[in-house]
Amino acid sequence: RYDEALVLQRDIYARSVTMRGASHRSTIISGCSLCSALIFTGRFAEAKSLLRDQLLPRSRSLGATDDVALDVEEWLAQALRKDPEASRDDYCEAETLLEGALQRRRRVFGPAHPKTTWCEEELVILGENLSRSA
Repeated sequence: RYDEALVLQRDIYARSVTMRGASHRSTIISGCSLCSALIFTGRFAEAKSLLRDQLLPRSRSLGATDDVALDVEEWLAQALRKDPEASRDDYCEAETLLEGALQRRRRVFGPAHPKTTWCEEELVILGENLSRSA
């Protein structure tokens, strides 16, 4: 069923690009949903490529403290961390992304916000991954 959902997510993202444009906020959100499905189905390379090449550059136009822009960075960090073939450099890149996102989330949304606490939890997991890869 997840592969069927992935087909739908690809279609939604493609239609959003066509109808709204690649840099539209809704298109970036659709892209994040597609990346979620890609990560969940183990397509890490495709998720990282989409995030790095398309979504990250476009989301920067939303502003560094925008919730969707932060989501894009966090999805990239997840794709890097969850990839079974992740290298130490991948973990370090994910850590850098999450530390930046966490700092901005604390400042804008506060320490009790669910996405702020999620970033904190992800950084703990990354720390464990980095210790094991040393």
